[in-house]
Amino acid sequence: MATSGARKAAFGGLGKWWGVLAGFLLIAAWINKAAGPPVVIGLSAIVLLWCFFQAPVTCKAEVRGRPDGCRNNAAGLLLGCHIRQHRWQKLKMLIVRRQIRAFCRGLFSDGKAVVVTLAGVGSFASGLAALIPGVVVR
Repeated sequence: MATSGARKAAFGGLGKWWGVLAGFLLIAAWINKAAGPPVVIGLSAIVLLWCFFQAPVTCKAEVRGRPDGCRNNAAGLLLGCHIRQHRWQKLKMLIVRRQIRAFCRGLFSDGKAVVVTLAGVGSFASGLAALIPGVVVR
């Protein structure tokens, strides 16, 4: 039997949103006093990795003739879309000093990017706060 070549998405397309569940678990770990610092630090790291490398956002890599950039779907804030050159371009933006402003502008370009950026910043701050003794009640 011939197939169309399309892959079946895991969990009906919800497989790429597992980081949101980890974010809710992180919030619950802060609310629940029984969860200790290792749980909070672990969940913070998981949410941060999801934001950087797997959260569904728009690519926004520079494209000739388009002032708003590439409109393909990308995986994470640090990676570009399926085009290999866009992946390297987004990672190179963090290293080249003149392009950091363009990268930071892309973090707040649309609604999905803003939510993922704020989730990443929040999970980073959560992990740092869990490392400070006395912040997480044992």
